[in-house]
Amino acid sequence: MDIHERVAELDQERVGHRFKGMPWDAAGLTVGELAAQKRDLFDGGFSTPVLVLAEEALDHNMDLLERYADTHGLSFAPHGKTSMAPQLFARQLARGAWGITVAVPHQVRVCREFGVRRIFLANELVDAAALRWIGGQLDADPSFELTTYVDSVRGVELMDRALRAAGTRRPLDVVVELGGGQGARTGVRTEQEAAEVAAAVAAAGTLRLVGVAGYEGEVPNGSPETVRAWLRRLVALAADLDAAGRFADADEIVVSAGGSAWFDAVADVFAQVPEMSRPVRRLLRSGAYVTHDDDHYRSVTPFNRIPQEGALEPAFRLWTQVVSRPAPGQAFLNAGKRDAPYDLGMPQVAAIRSARTGEVRAPGDGVRIARLSDQHAWVTLPEDEALEVGDWVALSVSHPCTTFDKWQLIPATRGSAVTTYVRTFF
Repeated sequence: MDIHERVAELDQERVGHRFKGMPWDAAGLTVGELAAQKRDLFDGGFSTPVLVLAEEALDHNMDLLERYADTHGLSFAPHGKTSMAPQLFARQLARGAWGITVAVPHQVRVCREFGVRRIFLANELVDAAALRWIGGQLDADPSFELTTYVDSVRGVELMDRALRAAGTRRPLDVVVELGGGQGARTGVRTEQEAAEVAAAVAAAGTLRLVGVAGYEGEVPNGSPETVRAWLRRLVALAADLDAAGRFADADEIVVSAGGSAWFDAVADVFAQVPEMSRPVRRLLRSGAYVTHDDDHYRSVTPFNRIPQEGALEPAFRLWTQVVSRPAPGQAFLNAGKRDAPYDLGMPQVAAIRSARTGEVRAPGDGVRIARLSDQHAWVTLPEDEALEVGDWVALSVSHPCTTFDKWQLIPATRGSAVTTYVRTFF
């Protein structure tokens, strides 16, 4: 069963108390039955707070990155840990994505449950239980491909031991991770360490070295110059390992990088990858693009530097209600830390919908979120701001990853009509 068939089964899930924001009178309906009603977000019984995705922005962003990758000769494996939403994976794959990137073994399991055939695990994997399960998946399904990071001889030894103990017959594909520099996250720090890890992989009969990878977002004091310098090191490392014969068993050589802040630099440097002994797959892994945001990613998106190639659109709105106006210049909304991200920036007021008239307007100057409690947003505003108890307030949010993980079922709208529901698995 392919991913589209598995995703279609999500329509059979029952709406109920597990899902925040759903209409009270929808309990017992299937998700598909509720979607077929195309209820209005504001008059259809939805309860605040409720996180909403704009289908128009989702379509635009997915189309834009598909074109960008194709234009620049890049394969694309979007980072699925951003959303952990198989319905979005299916749309990305239908638009030509090479595979889906994830960060931890649980996310691999979710992808496999929904029929994802090609997975890039952008992290070290030394957990014996997860390795046994992955080895079983490889042996059971010849069409399944998984590639994961290695960055130490010890890690290679643990992987080899677990796979041998499990009796895994197919080798597990690995790439050497090059760290972003001293003080960065994971990854080898030197080319000598990379050579030692590659030699350890060659000695382990359960692994196959297929390339190099890393994350340029971890380069200390990242700038166009420092990021490109690191990317050139990554490309040179691939060439050196190839010259040493380390990719002799590979069908192709993977060179992979690319978060959501520097994919223009990745495209520039990867265009200069030299000819090697095997075909080279230049693999981009950006993930936050799918919903973008109104804060952190808006400020760092490469499209700020290359506006001629397009622009991403924020897809999220968190609709809340004013529940208290206890003092002039102060209001409280019924959404807080359990509903909105705050690790990369506070949510901000994007729109106000009058409970009296239904009119939607922009907030006045000085209306802002000052802080979040667990279930409340603290709003400061001018004393003459016409904001009433009961008004709906739309918040723009930052950091898609920590938005998705707070919501298990997310209405997606065209205009104000809810046309489908996006299920997440964190």
